[in-house]
Amino acid sequence: MQQLTFFIKRLIQAAFVAFSVTLFVAFAIRFTGDPAVMMTQESSNVTEQDLAMIRESLGLNAPFYSQYLGFMKNLITGELGNSFFRGPINELIRSALPSTLILAMTSMLISIFVSVPLGILAATKQGKWIDQLIRILSLAGLSFPNFWLAMMLVLIFSITLGWLPVSGYNGIASLILPSLTVAIVLTAVNVRLVRTAMLDIFSEQYIMVARAKGLKERVVIYKHALRNSAIALITFFGLQFGNLIGGIVVVERVFNWPGMGSLALDAIAQRDYPLLQASVCILAMLIVLVNLVTDMAYSLIDPRIRVKS
Repeated sequence: MQQLTFFIKRLIQAAFVAFSVTLFVAFAIRFTGDPAVMMTQESSNVTEQDLAMIRESLGLNAPFYSQYLGFMKNLITGELGNSFFRGPINELIRSALPSTLILAMTSMLISIFVSVPLGILAATKQGKWIDQLIRILSLAGLSFPNFWLAMMLVLIFSITLGWLPVSGYNGIASLILPSLTVAIVLTAVNVRLVRTAMLDIFSEQYIMVARAKGLKERVVIYKHALRNSAIALITFFGLQFGNLIGGIVVVERVFNWPGMGSLALDAIAQRDYPLLQASVCILAMLIVLVNLVTDMAYSLIDPRIRVKS
């Protein structure tokens, strides 16, 4: 019963967040500019009457609440309507969303496979040169802006060495540089997290007891310490994945990756309200969903979370 109550509370919270995001996005995009002006910017003899007719045909003259309710109706039914410039939004999102998810998941997996061993190594060698080196490297990784890192990787591996494609989405080779760009920054964060989590566990009494019993260090680290820190790490990785999806926009643009970030940026440039509204809301709801699943998984693993909530 306690678990069911916890899940219901989380569902209500997630629904409220999703509703707030859609409302805020619908309101905010009205300040990005006038789509009618964008459509006619190359014409020299456009009158105010022409602009008014275009706004009327696009439905922009309707009250805000009417436009918002229409969008929510489309969102709930799964029929997102048409972009001002590029056709059915459903097709555009169906084409872009898998690319973003592939990039995000690949980056996340690379980061986990690299950061967990490095974090454990840094914790077990605390204060020694290897620990200092890993911490310096992680700090350096955090210091690189995504766009700069992306350009450097392109310069070295695409332009100078010619090993990998500069941009676009043409198979696995084109996935390497964008995913590395995202993974490097993620790894820098995750190494520090794993190191801290492991050091916290190492100070626990049961770890000292395990060592006092004469257990091998490998058993103490991997069977006792890593297992007990796994809950916090899994939760953090889950929450991080949700945020990663939203923060991958810059990398998509630099590599001309055909994902949701590129779709949203193009929509902003064109003042394409329906497409921008739909793409941002889909991304936001995806993040809310990932966080919701992570919360629920965490509560199943650790019942104390339900009690605290």
